[in-house]
Amino acid sequence: MINLQKGQRIEIGLSKVGVGLGWDPNESTGFDFDLDASAFMLGSNKKLPQDEFFVFYNNQKSPDGAVESSGDDLTGGNSDGGDDETLTVDLTKVDPRIEEIIFTVTIHEAIARKQNFGQVHNSYIRIYNAVTNEDIARYDLDEDFSIETAVEFGRLYKRGSEWKFEAMGIGYKGGLQYFVDKYAY
Repeated sequence: MINLQKGQRIEIGLSKVGVGLGWDPNESTGFDFDLDASAFMLGSNKKLPQDEFFVFYNNQKSPDGAVESSGDDLTGGNSDGGDDETLTVDLTKVDPRIEEIIFTVTIHEAIARKQNFGQVHNSYIRIYNAVTNEDIARYDLDEDFSIETAVEFGRLYKRGSEWKFEAMGIGYKGGLQYFVDKYAY
């Protein structure tokens, strides 16, 4: 596994990659932890060409069929120690207008529930080779982003005909709406 540092870039050299998000259910009292993995497929202007290129729990497949979500896990109970939500990316299907795909992770209703990543045990996001399941990059959210509620994890971007991955690792105190406002046309 390549442990990428923030800002580090690597050539993917793969046609199928996955983004996995995992966390443990909330065992203390209070609300469940509902983490969400999303993908923003952007054109040359760094905006969505159309709303449907925003893949998240209410739109689980991009119009070109390139990015697909496994659906919404509301508690972190889908797996024991593995990925609870995944985004699968087939780079051979990406619409030619798309030049980069940004992956984010957010906590649903974090403000109302007074939650942050530091409270969510064993929370992580990773990008991996979807054929071999080998990790390419991974962040432990509870350690790296303890006070944040939203993270821009990384991006796949096109250089000529090649796809590369850049580990971004930028934390925010916002929610999914922050990214929607940033990337919507």
